[in-house]
Amino acid sequence: MGQHAEIAPDAWVPGAWVLSIGGAEQSHVNLAEPASIFYEYLRRLANHLDLLADPGTPVRVLHLGAGALTLARYLSATRPGSEQVAVDSERELLGFVVDTLPVTDASRLRLVIADARAVLADELAGEQFDAVVLDVFAGADAPGHLRADDFHLEIQRMLAPGGIALINVGDDPPLEFVRQQLRAMEATYRQTTVAAPTELFSGRFPGNFILMGTDTPWDAGQLEALRSSGPHPGSILTGLELDGFRKP
Repeated sequence: MGQHAEIAPDAWVPGAWVLSIGGAEQSHVNLAEPASIFYEYLRRLANHLDLLADPGTPVRVLHLGAGALTLARYLSATRPGSEQVAVDSERELLGFVVDTLPVTDASRLRLVIADARAVLADELAGEQFDAVVLDVFAGADAPGHLRADDFHLEIQRMLAPGGIALINVGDDPPLEFVRQQLRAMEATYRQTTVAAPTELFSGRFPGNFILMGTDTPWDAGQLEALRSSGPHPGSILTGLELDGFRKP
């Protein structure tokens, strides 16, 4: 592990913990209430997963980027029996997380130490998931093989019918990286949506965008349910609604 990692209690939320790497907060997890998610971008990811199937129905989810396993713990709490795989390239970090913050339903969570892209063609080859969550980007500074357009095609091949790909993209103005990722996903999937705080679509502020790709397009009712779930103020754009965002 290249930088010092620390897990400390959240001073304001009883039962919650914060994972920091190199002095910067990276993940937040509430062991007392794993269905409660503090970070806004993680809440948006969870909202998509909530609409993936009927409430409480188990799903199969691949997490590329483990962090503090916040989403994995969320799914174990909200969809008991879900089969999950969490992949991280940092053996020491992942070991530190699970040793310090044990996972309750560990029998249904497989931990894999591997590169987020290489694992798709190696250990996970032939497997399919209802959702693949990619949360490894450090903006445009992410490794080139993870930023490549054809990586999205490899993720798409891991999806079961009706499955969704969820990508967390952090970016700074002029948002060239998130726009490149949007173009790549629109070339890959029948439908792509972008969820973010409304102000981010102006292109003037840094922040996190959640991109969803699917070959079974979500109808107006599903999209409205996603919009209603927040956090607010937020926007979920798709199709022609993204015309003003694709190019600055």
